[in-house]
Amino acid sequence: MRRLAFLAPLGAVLAVAAGPAAADPASVSVTLGADLQDKVRELGERDVRDQADRLAEVVRRALARSGGLDGARVDLVLTDLKPNRPTFEQMAHQPGLDGHRSISIGGAAIEGQITTADGQVLPIRYDWYSNSIAEVRGFTTWQDADRAYQRLASHLVDGRYVTR
Repeated sequence: MRRLAFLAPLGAVLAVAAGPAAADPASVSVTLGADLQDKVRELGERDVRDQADRLAEVVRRALARSGGLDGARVDLVLTDLKPNRPTFEQMAHQPGLDGHRSISIGGAAIEGQITTADGQVLPIRYDWYSNSIAEVRGFTTWQDADRAYQRLASHLVDGRYVTR
């Protein structure tokens, strides 16, 4: 019985620590903008879908960690997407591309809106791209796009919704 005596205080501590997590987290949805839908065939449907899912996950995690925008609905529109390296679809259509040595300026543009728990609607606008090939340090196809997602999530947590 003595061995289990620590469980009661531990349970109380865990219940208190889980309090903020019990709040209704923000729901995040991502759709594709019209311009990006035109580029899906070029970039590859799977890659674009995976990037939309990645954006939603990055924003959802950042908001859950911070407790920001609890109870809000975040509707994002991925309007532009540029890879740092060729996608499988691009390499299939352009055999001269090299998946390891071909690099380019990447990034993403995102728009949308936040509907807060009290019904207020706030616009979202953010984009980030590498400025030059010299800045491309990533080794993955979507390194700069992922950096754009991380930066957007950080801005949303800080309450900066429209940045350009």
